[in-house]
Amino acid sequence: MLTIKQITEDTDKVIRGLEKKHFANAKETIAKVLELNDKRRSAQNQLDKNLSEVNSTSKAIGALMKEGKKEEAEAAKARVAEIKEASKGLQAEMDKAAEDMQNLLYTIPNVPYECVPEGFGAEDNVVEKMGGMETELPKNALPHWELAKKYDLIDFDLGVKITGAGFPVYKGKGARLQRALINFFLDEARAAGYEEIMPPTVVNAASGYGTGQLPDKEAQMYHCELDDLYLIPTAEVPVTNIYRDVILDEKQLPIKNCAYTQCFRREAGSYGKDVRGLNRLHEFSKIELVRIDKPEHSKQSHQEMLDHVEGLLKKLELPYRILRLCGGDMSFTAALCFDFEVYSEAQKRWLEVSSVSNFDTYQANRLKCRYRTAEKKTELCHTLNGSALALPRIVAALLENNQTPEGIRIPKVLVPYCGFDIID
Repeated sequence: MLTIKQITEDTDKVIRGLEKKHFANAKETIAKVLELNDKRRSAQNQLDKNLSEVNSTSKAIGALMKEGKKEEAEAAKARVAEIKEASKGLQAEMDKAAEDMQNLLYTIPNVPYECVPEGFGAEDNVVEKMGGMETELPKNALPHWELAKKYDLIDFDLGVKITGAGFPVYKGKGARLQRALINFFLDEARAAGYEEIMPPTVVNAASGYGTGQLPDKEAQMYHCELDDLYLIPTAEVPVTNIYRDVILDEKQLPIKNCAYTQCFRREAGSYGKDVRGLNRLHEFSKIELVRIDKPEHSKQSHQEMLDHVEGLLKKLELPYRILRLCGGDMSFTAALCFDFEVYSEAQKRWLEVSSVSNFDTYQANRLKCRYRTAEKKTELCHTLNGSALALPRIVAALLENNQTPEGIRIPKVLVPYCGFDIID
């Protein structure tokens, strides 16, 4: 959530940033926020004056009584009662303005950094880097959903029977490959200094608001209405909320956490060829990196996270590219985001496997996640996160890009985790 300080210090810059994200009615919305803030401050100022008058008048009452000026003392008492009654209305007015302003701020996305490209969608993203190994497949190469059926690795129809579309059942070596990837990603994160967390996979609404999934992504989340709990779309939500309403010591930063969880997304409106097989699921496994940092160090933290994700893709021997997302394709909460995509040789298309984002103070302000400096000042933290990695499309690319006439080759780095070097 944007702070009032951010908005008032450079209103034009904030509006330009929101327009870069194609946020509708940016000028009008910011004007309304400022109007509500003025209303809140005006009521607060009058309340402060009233309190001061009540305090001074109350003190005078005792002195007037001692001097025998009963009539004047009664008049002073009446004035105190009158001020207190008026203050009730002012308090209600101030509370209403503050609540309306808060609710409006929740609907405003983060302001992108200057280095974020202009653009409306995926076609305007900028390719920062390409890498990895080129793949040569045998003739009549199969997409992963056919390979999964051929080698009995994943049963999509059984998932439909048990739950519905988008909930696959992994079997045999398919299940072992999933577990191998989870353990490999967690071991790599731990070696890079991340502390592993095993959080709940359901969260309350306060957690959803804290990281910005609510109210923006409410339609995409599975909601347990009876208990008012939400299935998590990513481990970002529970892990970042560990630091909600927390004041950290500067020496604790940067905090580096990682977590494996199942993730749940309704993906409303998704259909067509791009959702076949593992390309888009309602439930999937993912390892998430979360960092809490000081503002002056968050750029370095972001680069370290990007280097970490790139290192994983190199070790998996997959062709990849890194995209700097344009304003129109960035998430609601991000100030800067890079996507990693792997190339599916069989499908002849790029598959997104990670987004690595810097949220600046946007989430921290919602969370009230702060740190205390050496000078004992309290400042908002920066929060960052990224997938390292999401499994479904990694599995899809591994199956497709490593198919041979003899079977599906397992990358060397995964063999110790799988216990086998080929799926045949």
